[in-house]
This record gives sequence, structure tokens and C-alpha cells, in this order.
Amino acid sequence: MKYMLLIHSGAVDEQGGAPQCTVEDWMAYDKDVRDAGILVSGESLADLVTATTVRVSPTGERTVTDGPFAETRELLGGFLVIDVPDLDAALDWAARCPGARDGGSVVVRPVADFGAPEDSGRSGDSGDSGASRDSQGPEASGDSRDPSGSGDFGG
Repeated sequence: MKYMLLIHSGAVDEQGGAPQCTVEDWMAYDKDVRDAGILVSGESLADLVTATTVRVSPTGERTVTDGPFAETRELLGGFLVIDVPDLDAALDWAARCPGARDGGSVVVRPVADFGAPEDSGRSGDSGDSGASRDSQGPEASGDSRDPSGSGDFGG
């Protein structure tokens, strides 16, 4: 089953990163997720000052503003989509994430599968065995992150 891990930083330093996490922490976590064969996708997000918010009114009028600039110190820094057997496994991986430390958090949400039969479970799912994902490296999926890991997940 696929789960999205939304990685939130509790605070950011002057460079926009999470002060409690080192690049080495993120590189080690990235390696563990890849070595476990559960990574579907994941990206670190650009600085919050590059964000733009779009709202559409009931009359269809579009409003575009810089931001979001909510009154919060918690920032969405990146995401992972992992394919694991169940919620417990997803929660274990979320707890290992450096972004969950020192005021940060990782929100775990199941990815909706609108193409799956209603009673689909992992045992009866023959559509995604992981073999095709494992045989395709990041380059095959269009993943252009720095292979050193320095451009990967989190704050």
C-alpha cells in the first residue's frame, strides 16, 4: 500500500533548513529508504518564498498571491511516497525520518487508488509487485535529484 509522508520542519535556520537535521542524517535516511526498496517518489521543496497560492472564488475569479505566509513556524519541506505492507510499517518509516525530530513532524496519509477493486488488499494486488519500480532507477522515472543525497528530502 502506498503512503505519502509529508515532512514538516518545526523551525528553520538562516538557510531555510531544519537546524536539528544534518545533511548526513538525510543522506542516511534516503539510503535506507532506497535500500529497502520502498521508495516510490520523493522530493525536497524549494524555499517557501518561491511559493504562490491560487484561490478561485465562487464566481470563478482567480486570485494569485505570494505565499502561503501563514502565522506558523512549521514549514512543509518535502515529501516521500513509499510502498509498504501497512500503516504500521509507514509509521515506522515516518518515525525514522530526521524531519520528525525536535519539533518537526511527518504526516502519514494513504494514497488513494481509484483504479483498484473495492476489496483490494496487498495480498490480492498483482498490479504493483515492486519489480518494475526496482528495475527503474531515479533516472528512468525522471527523478533529477543529486545522487549524493544533498538535494533530497526535508528541510
